[in-house]
Amino acid sequence: MTSSNTSKSFASVAASAKGTSESGQTNDTGFKTRQRPDAIRNSNIVAAKAVADAVRTSLGPRGMDKMIQTGNGEVTITNDGATILKQMSVIHPASKMLVELSKAQDIEAGDGTTTVVVIAGSLLDAASRLVAKGIHPTTIAEAFEKAVEKSTEILRDISIPIQLSDNKSLLQSASTALNSKVVSQHTHLLAPIAVQAVLRVINPTVDKNVDLRDIRIIKKLGGTIEDTELVEGLILDQKTIGFGAPTRIEKAKIALIQFCISPPKTDMENTVIISDHAQMDRVIKEERQYILNIIKQIKKTNCNVLLIQKSILRDAISDLAIHYLAKMKILIVKDVEREDVPFIAKTLGCKPIASLDHFQQDMLGSADLVEEITAGSDKIVKIMGVAHPGHTVSILLRGSNKLMLEEAGRSIHDALCVVRCLVKERALIAGGAAPEIELSVRLSEYAQSLSGVDQYCVRAFAEALEVIPYTLAENAGLNPIATVTELRNRHAQNDTNAGINVRKGLISNILEENVVQPLLVSMSAIRLATETVRSILKIDDIIETM
Repeated sequence: MTSSNTSKSFASVAASAKGTSESGQTNDTGFKTRQRPDAIRNSNIVAAKAVADAVRTSLGPRGMDKMIQTGNGEVTITNDGATILKQMSVIHPASKMLVELSKAQDIEAGDGTTTVVVIAGSLLDAASRLVAKGIHPTTIAEAFEKAVEKSTEILRDISIPIQLSDNKSLLQSASTALNSKVVSQHTHLLAPIAVQAVLRVINPTVDKNVDLRDIRIIKKLGGTIEDTELVEGLILDQKTIGFGAPTRIEKAKIALIQFCISPPKTDMENTVIISDHAQMDRVIKEERQYILNIIKQIKKTNCNVLLIQKSILRDAISDLAIHYLAKMKILIVKDVEREDVPFIAKTLGCKPIASLDHFQQDMLGSADLVEEITAGSDKIVKIMGVAHPGHTVSILLRGSNKLMLEEAGRSIHDALCVVRCLVKERALIAGGAAPEIELSVRLSEYAQSLSGVDQYCVRAFAEALEVIPYTLAENAGLNPIATVTELRNRHAQNDTNAGINVRKGLISNILEENVVQPLLVSMSAIRLATETVRSILKIDDIIETM
């Protein structure tokens, strides 16, 4: 700090102290920030807004895609906010808060990850202007909280309740989520798959949530996205093994084993020294007898399909065991991952077998058909017609190249999350920035009923929400100011469903265009964005530790 600044600050402190002592009270005309907290707050707001501006151009169906290159040269092409921010190298702690915000929205709703960051950036911009006018950050934070509560009330008021039996509404919301993705031209195929997958893993009358771990997505290079299919049964990423072993079994009895069919090893590093041929023959004979006993026990239960868990300590299955199993016409799949075991057991209705003693008929699962099929350059195993299926499904996702396949995987995950939102909160609202502009209009009216500084802050909150229609119009190549002004007028005349029709480049009743989204997506976006903004506003110092 320079000497002139120092003398100036001391002079101002002395003057204020003098004023206080003379009048007996402080001069409460406005909130005066100290230099360091003010600089820290501005630094945080600028850093967070920079992150919001980076993803802003990817909002909406006409948003741009980002190409992300990692340090090792891998390339990702996406317009999914959560993916962009996750792979972004962010250093500033306030910017990291926006990355975490996007993750939180991804977990809570699965969609709206770009929207939530853009809203947070706009709210921070509004808050910085309020602070500059001398309003205390805590007052702004409290007023924003009031605005969020009112927003939730308004969103519930304009929402349309639905039933899970209304397949058309579910398809419309899944299609809206997919329309802003790189794979938008395949919406007609992916949206029905997402809806059917969720409805098959839940009981619509009872369940209030969906465990997406019950929906397994297998990505296979080759073919096009048009070849993607929903499989009622199970798909295994591994291929069958064994020369002469069957690759197709009808009326299958399936065992999922977690023990090894190979010669046992000692627990410690030991060396066995064999001095003559007789001992060698005896060891080989013992090994053969050991493996033969295991295979006889397996055959005794009429098992004809064997799934073997991957082993780290030794070979899961020896060549000799493969030879014997192939002779007995048993289909073998090895190297099943440990984390896939619960899903496979649930799907097939079988129980994992941890030791040979437990290998009994009641532990097996049944299926009409198990066969090895070719998917692109790889082979996979498909199990169909499971006798006692669990509430699980598999999606076989195909793509002509790795970039498209990865993006299709992210897109279908978002579509699944949108349908999950409708299971959690069974209500829809219009898309096309209609809810945001409706909130803006109604919150401005609500601000008139408040008094003091709260009125000012809630009005700023309402204006900040106009960033969504503004950005949508900008990304679609429309005149943003004219579009937002017309949209505001339509909503002021109680046209609640007026939104931006990006395809036609005009404002229309967005519900008639079937552009809908779950209520939960918008509610959680506004709530989470405001929570983050309040947290950033209340920070007045950054303390670094070693």
